[in-house]
Amino acid sequence: MYQKNPEFEEPAADTIIWRYVDFTKFISYLEKNALFFVRSDQLSDKYEGKFTEADVILWEDKLQPKTKLSQIEIYDRFRKIVNISSWHLNENESAAMWEICLQSNEGVAIKSTFKRLKDSFHLHKEDDIFIGKVKYIDYTRDTIPKVNIFNPFLYKRKAYEHERELRAVILKFAPQDETMGKHILYVDPKWFGIHVTTDLNILIDKIVVSPTVPDWFIDLVRSIVKKYALNKKIEQSELSKEPPH
Repeated sequence: MYQKNPEFEEPAADTIIWRYVDFTKFISYLEKNALFFVRSDQLSDKYEGKFTEADVILWEDKLQPKTKLSQIEIYDRFRKIVNISSWHLNENESAAMWEICLQSNEGVAIKSTFKRLKDSFHLHKEDDIFIGKVKYIDYTRDTIPKVNIFNPFLYKRKAYEHERELRAVILKFAPQDETMGKHILYVDPKWFGIHVTTDLNILIDKIVVSPTVPDWFIDLVRSIVKKYALNKKIEQSELSKEPPH
């Protein structure tokens, strides 16, 4: 379930958030009644969960070489058990996010709010789920606070500021029988993340269909949503509308 964490900077309850997904991934959400949280080391940004260059310089000054190596190894392993669901903070639809998040032109955007997101996790009782805004910093000059083990996952390089990311985070250890004789932070290399049971009726405010799709695709989305008993409004993208004159 959702748990408040003082190190996670939360937006106002009614803040609008978006999740842009390919149609197949959207169907997977409906089929499993769950969101997929991807393992942080599987994300495209190789700096995910890493400390900054400035942090490493401080370690070199203050820590013995073996201690510094141990810190780096632990966080490299830790990245494998931190799982993330990313959302885009924006009052309005984003043309850039359609381009970045979809593999094809056939997809949808789930429009929600911060309150809806945190409330939707009431069905998932086995893990704590923390939610907070990502902060964007200069990795050559700035350091990441060390007061919380999750902080490296709440910072990204300034090159990613356009994402305006809100992320939900779960720490998920492998089952005990899988870790016998292995490192405590062991994770099966074939495991790319976890499905988190989610109340989609609470989560979803409305569903926006991607720009440039034909009418039959919009009808298909309506049919699929109806099949899964989601009474949600389906809208065409604002970007698909013709100008008024």
